[in-house]
Amino acid sequence: MTEIFGRFDFDVIARWIVPGERVLDLGCGDGSLLKFLKAERDIRGYGVDNDPDNVLAAIKNGINVLQFDLEKGLAGVDDDAFDHVIMSLSLQTVRHTVPLVQEMLRVGHEAVVSFPNFGHRSHREAIAQGRMPVSEALPYQWFNSPNVRFFTIADFESLCADNGIVVREGLFFDEGRAVTQDPNLNADVALYRLGRKALRS
Repeated sequence: MTEIFGRFDFDVIARWIVPGERVLDLGCGDGSLLKFLKAERDIRGYGVDNDPDNVLAAIKNGINVLQFDLEKGLAGVDDDAFDHVIMSLSLQTVRHTVPLVQEMLRVGHEAVVSFPNFGHRSHREAIAQGRMPVSEALPYQWFNSPNVRFFTIADFESLCADNGIVVREGLFFDEGRAVTQDPNLNADVALYRLGRKALRS
């Protein structure tokens, strides 16, 4: 399993990818995930990031990358252009959460998202003590955090149910170890496979 904390999700995501697939990574950073998937699954990968430094780093990693603001959606991308659209540990940094997830499912057959769980017991304890949580999953101080949405696993599943987003699979982890008991309390990171609402025949 990948050693860097927070990157154990690479291994999980790779298991959900079929070799040779077309993959779009939103908020790709330096392109590490796409580089990993290319090595493990021989994907055809493309990244999107709005940070010029990240774009340059991704290019240096051999990744095809576009620079634009995800808050403006994916209007330039055709329907069903990708097999998988991924947003790894970045969903909490966007303001227009529902429209973006819907866009991911428009341009991809399946979406994969991972995010830190604000409902983790350590975060609850910090709030009970009157402090904003700081942890491995949420490493920033309140004044320098890129995160603009703070939500729990239960919140996310309610959002999916309310918006016709199908949860195909959910996996939960605490510091890289799988969690099966009460993940809303015990998991610090969640990963989901998402699909479109099935049409009735």
